[in-house]
Amino acid sequence: MQSDDPYLCFVPPPEAPVFTPTEEEFVDPLGYIAKIRPIAEKTGICKVKPPPDWQPPFAVDVDRFKFVPRVQRLNELEAKTRIKLNFLDQLAKFWELQGCSLRIPQVERKFLDLYKFFHTVKEEGGFEHVCKERKWSKIAAKLNYPVGKGVGGILRGHFERILYPYELFKSGKTFQQKVNVKTEEDDEDKKDKDYKPHGIASKTAAGGYSRKSKRYFKEDPEVDYSANSELKKLQFYGAGPKAAVPNAAVKEKIDKKEVLVSKTQKMTQKAGAVNQLSNWIIPKVDLYMCHTCGQGDGEEFMLLCDGCDDAFHTYCLVPPMPDIPKGDWRCPECIKKACSKPQDPYGFEQSTKEYSLQSFGEMADQFKSEYFNMPVHMVPCEMVEKEFWRLVNCIEEDVSVQYGADIHASECGSGFPTKKTRDLFPDDEEYINSGWNLNNLPVLEQSVLCHINADISGMKVPWCYVGMCFSSFCWHNEDHWSYSINYLHWGEPKTWYGVPGDSADKFESVMKRTAPELFENAPDLLHQLTTIMNPNILMAHDVPIVRTNQHAGEFVITFPRSYHAGFNQGYNFAEAVNFCPADWLNIGRGCIEHYRQLHRQCVFSHEELICKMAADPDSLDLPIAAATHEDMLYMVEEEKKYRKALLDRGTVNAEREAFELLPDDERQCQFCKTTCFLSAVTCTCSPDKLVCISHVDKLCKCPSSNHCLRYRYTLDELPIMLHRLKVRAESYDNWATNVRNALDAKEEIDKLDLEELKELITEAEEKRFPDDDLLQTLISAVSEAEKCANVANQLVTKKVRTRNRQSGEGKYSAKLSLEELNCFYEQVTNLPCVITEAKLIKDLIDKVTDFQNEALDALHEETPDSEKLAKLIEFGVTLDVDLPEIPKLKQVLLQARWLDDVRLALSDPQNVTLDVMRKLLDSGVGLAPHPAVEKAMAELQQLLTISERWEEKARICLQARPRHIMTTLEAIINEARGIPAFLPNVVALKEAVRKAREWMNKVEGIQSSDLYPYLDVLENMVNKGRPIPVRLDLLPQVESQVAAAKSWRERTARTFLKKNSTFSLLEILSPRSDIGVYSMGKNKKKKIKMETDKDRRETENNNHYECRAEEARDPAAMVASFKVAEQREVEMMRALRVRNLEKHNQDGSDALYCVCRKNSSGFMLQCELCKDWFHGTCVALPKSANMKNKNSPSAAVQAAKEMKYLCPLCLRSRRPRLETILSLLVSLQKLPVRLPEGEALQCLTERAMAWQDRARQELATTELASALAKLSVLSQKMVEQAAREKTEKIINAELMKAANNPDLQGHLASVTHSAFSGVQNANLVKGESSLSSVDSENSQSMQLPPSPPSQPDEAILEPDPAANLSGMSMEHAYSSVSKNSQGATVRKHQRKSPLVPRQMEAPILELSEMARARLEELMMEGDLLEVSLDETQHIWRILQACLPKTRGQIF
Repeated sequence: MQSDDPYLCFVPPPEAPVFTPTEEEFVDPLGYIAKIRPIAEKTGICKVKPPPDWQPPFAVDVDRFKFVPRVQRLNELEAKTRIKLNFLDQLAKFWELQGCSLRIPQVERKFLDLYKFFHTVKEEGGFEHVCKERKWSKIAAKLNYPVGKGVGGILRGHFERILYPYELFKSGKTFQQKVNVKTEEDDEDKKDKDYKPHGIASKTAAGGYSRKSKRYFKEDPEVDYSANSELKKLQFYGAGPKAAVPNAAVKEKIDKKEVLVSKTQKMTQKAGAVNQLSNWIIPKVDLYMCHTCGQGDGEEFMLLCDGCDDAFHTYCLVPPMPDIPKGDWRCPECIKKACSKPQDPYGFEQSTKEYSLQSFGEMADQFKSEYFNMPVHMVPCEMVEKEFWRLVNCIEEDVSVQYGADIHASECGSGFPTKKTRDLFPDDEEYINSGWNLNNLPVLEQSVLCHINADISGMKVPWCYVGMCFSSFCWHNEDHWSYSINYLHWGEPKTWYGVPGDSADKFESVMKRTAPELFENAPDLLHQLTTIMNPNILMAHDVPIVRTNQHAGEFVITFPRSYHAGFNQGYNFAEAVNFCPADWLNIGRGCIEHYRQLHRQCVFSHEELICKMAADPDSLDLPIAAATHEDMLYMVEEEKKYRKALLDRGTVNAEREAFELLPDDERQCQFCKTTCFLSAVTCTCSPDKLVCISHVDKLCKCPSSNHCLRYRYTLDELPIMLHRLKVRAESYDNWATNVRNALDAKEEIDKLDLEELKELITEAEEKRFPDDDLLQTLISAVSEAEKCANVANQLVTKKVRTRNRQSGEGKYSAKLSLEELNCFYEQVTNLPCVITEAKLIKDLIDKVTDFQNEALDALHEETPDSEKLAKLIEFGVTLDVDLPEIPKLKQVLLQARWLDDVRLALSDPQNVTLDVMRKLLDSGVGLAPHPAVEKAMAELQQLLTISERWEEKARICLQARPRHIMTTLEAIINEARGIPAFLPNVVALKEAVRKAREWMNKVEGIQSSDLYPYLDVLENMVNKGRPIPVRLDLLPQVESQVAAAKSWRERTARTFLKKNSTFSLLEILSPRSDIGVYSMGKNKKKKIKMETDKDRRETENNNHYECRAEEARDPAAMVASFKVAEQREVEMMRALRVRNLEKHNQDGSDALYCVCRKNSSGFMLQCELCKDWFHGTCVALPKSANMKNKNSPSAAVQAAKEMKYLCPLCLRSRRPRLETILSLLVSLQKLPVRLPEGEALQCLTERAMAWQDRARQELATTELASALAKLSVLSQKMVEQAAREKTEKIINAELMKAANNPDLQGHLASVTHSAFSGVQNANLVKGESSLSSVDSENSQSMQLPPSPPSQPDEAILEPDPAANLSGMSMEHAYSSVSKNSQGATVRKHQRKSPLVPRQMEAPILELSEMARARLEELMMEGDLLEVSLDETQHIWRILQACLPKTRGQIF
């Protein structure tokens, strides 16, 4: 049944033992392994979980770690599966040589197991016997096919077609009827040897797979895989030689060249033979004779062997062939030669790709997740285990994995940190020196391998293993049957299976019985690490097996001769190494004898290792020395026996040879392959050839007298080495005798002192005696004596070990009582050694007795003396003994000290606070009853009650709402003065009254001053007066004055400041001080503003503080300072204008413009005040009221031409009209408070009105009055011209409509007449907007000058026809105050006024140079004012009209 198959229904073996050492046990790895050996050795393998804190870092350099993994095909690993594959290879080869390809049929929807089918029929007697006895139904039942469906007949047909010819070939029947080719004279015998073909019809398999063997064919025979779709899917190739095997591949190539000849060459030879015989007129049928019947007839049934050119009839073959094969065909003799070749040893091939840890991990995780169709960490270990054993037995599924095995840690780096590892943390030092570090474990003192100088990779130097899912390590045991240890650094688990070492012979026997075919070809199969077998099969043959899952951070230890195997659950990284403790030596010698029988090479010479350790016995660990002595004793006896036998044979020649200096291959026995060291035998016939002394008969056939003994030591030297080992081994017995005598001494005279016992311990450490019970007893005795000595020293000396004990505090439970002290003295006298502190302990006991007597006297005194009590306690503590009198003394001492504290506190009333009184009361409550204490407690309680009552009354006054008047509070303060305690609330109330009186005096002084106080002075007084818990009658009045002043300042700020302005109101109202300073971006602007605000605040604060001292500031001085700042502002602006105008005379690449301080580029605007140029992308463009598309670049250009432009640095505020400012000044005069902003506003107003008077006087001159009249006339003409142009456009549009519509022809004349008749009236009003749009279109089509104008100080004339000197507002079009001012202008949109014609080239007005200079000076000073005045617009229009039209403010 299918359920009985161990591969399909895998049953996990029992779990191996798991050990979890403590941190103390984990310190000594080999000691712990020896401790668990009795248990773990019974199972062969075990798992060790380190303590949780032991987590070594992963020290591999992942970037430099590169390796080439092995490729493992799972179904080639299992022994039985490989046998099946070998059988199918032979069968496929058999049919391939006959020109056919092997096809495996399907029976009952599953592929037929040809191997099992063949051997089942063979067990039943063969094909003929089964047919004769009609056992095909029985065969079907054995193959697990259902009975009664005609399966037996189907199986018979498949066997007869596929396996029966192979059975005949294996039995040799195909060669029994072979005869020599007959000549024509033998015609009489032809009838007796006629062969009748069976005529078996060829049958095609219902489905199957074709498997070609790579082991025999270098070329691929042509197989028709297209004939069957299932054949394409199931095609796979069998196992082949994966590892390089010496001489096998070369021999195979030679055999192929000798046996196999290509079909093309054979056809050429045949054609040549026909051409040569054509001249003899011989029929073609006579050219070839059947090699079986000797006949040349039956040309259509004649086959020619492609290997040897022999001819055969298809019906003469056994069994007969029904058809001529299509491919190459070989005769039975050639098939026998080809199939009799020995198979190559099986091995793993190397991958063609080199991997890093990352690339291999990605490949491994992808394989596992795709195979199981789930994340890798979610696949259960049990599922992977069952799937693994299913795959290794499944021929149909060819799954290949890769395994990075046997990676040398010395080349690629170990996973454990070493002294060569870089970038380690200080905490990693313990892992570098840890015994569990696999780089250290093999070479520990307790390991024999530390005496081997060579770095044996895999044994002394660890190997690393990088695994993936299903990658496996096959059944094997370690070299020289040594121990091994494996540590999984990280990754998914590794599953192990182990066999105990004492069951190794049974394991090998079962393996050989189960897979005899493999062991016939490779007797050392188990040493090749290429074969695995299901543990259930082994367990069925009574082989004990255990399993375990090794997780990351866990060790797996294998014991000597323990066979083990396993596989990886997924991507992981492990490291392994061998080690050999003392108990291995005897096992290692047995392994050498086993290797002799198998003719297997040794990794190192066991004899050399023993002799090297014997040469220096003092350096050996004691167990190793004892084991070495035992092993060497056997070795010397055997050597003596073999040398005596050699002498009896007649060999007398001998020479000393230093075998350790020879390479291993030069001192290897030619017969058993063991490595010689003590002796070897050579012969003169072949000096390079030697054998070990036990195989001298295998050397040569020369006489023994010709032989020569090569020896390393003489028979006299070996006993000396043995004796030294024996002395080392027996030194422990002498030491143990001395220790027992010392520990058993009872009399004081016989006892040793403490130092002599320590010398015995030192001797054990120096000679590395075993850490047994005797040594531990000695160490315990010495430790106990040292502890007693230390305790005695502490007891007898007056040194205090802790501060708590010195202060009399702490617990004394750890101290000895007087009774315990007497017991301790008795213990000291019973020690196995003598200590000098025993007498001192006796003196201590006497001091304790005296102390107890003095303490009793002090406790019974009526008045406790704190100083006397403290001295007694201090002396008692120094005794370091548990004395019951000390707690009583401490209790009385606390009462005395409390009374001292009460007297000290009441001596100074300022220190007697409520908390002090409460603490004294609380501490007094915890004291034991005493009359003095109780009296002091009553007095303190009375004082505390009175103090709390007055404190509560003062607190209520401080928190009262409404607040009390000053006279009430002063009365309360006077009543509380007689209390002898410090009352915080009363003190606070007294301080509040004092502050209230000072505040009232200051406010009255400020109000009585001649000048109004500044706002900050009043704000300071308000801030100081509000927290005072006293009613202040003047506080509401001062608060109202401050609120009114702040309200005026906020209203003024809204009037002047723009939205999100970076300037303060005082900066706007004051003359500019930052002319010519350009800010670069928001951050810099913010930084400059912060620095400016800081400087301004410091300056203002300094001024304010000075003024506060005087309670007033000098108004005349402030006005004078303002005048100086105004003059400085004008001078700085003049200088800036000159610098900006001079930029155009410089090289264009050096001149910097705009707020960004970059070169000129693109559309730029010129500021009318500072005369600098600004990029259209860096500053906001001027906004015109009549702009239809304000986002259009051409509209922005037009607006810039029509309007006066001031840059953001010059136009800092909203610039309200003078009337608005005057109303603010009127409100300011009503305030009884002075503000710096108000004084600055008064100065600004006076400056603006002074400038206005100057401007009106200048405009009233004859020259400028006539210029304004001329501008008015020109404006009227422009309106009329624009109206006519607009009317003509309307008429032309109507004519076009009439031309296209005949119905409108009659109305054409009336429309034309009405349109021209009203041109003088209606268009004067309606045409303004049209004229504006036409003019805008014309202006947009103008070409801008490519370079800055030569006279940038001239501006474009933008006259306003409705402007007049009397009442028209001349504010900037983009001023927010101007837009909201309805009474200052009669026009709704500035752009609706007529414009000066754009085609005019000459200036409209001409003024004298002196007049123009005066106007420009006035214009500059007017633009500096933060006030909107009509006169600035009049002057700007006159100056614009004096400029030629080619000059402008944009470029």
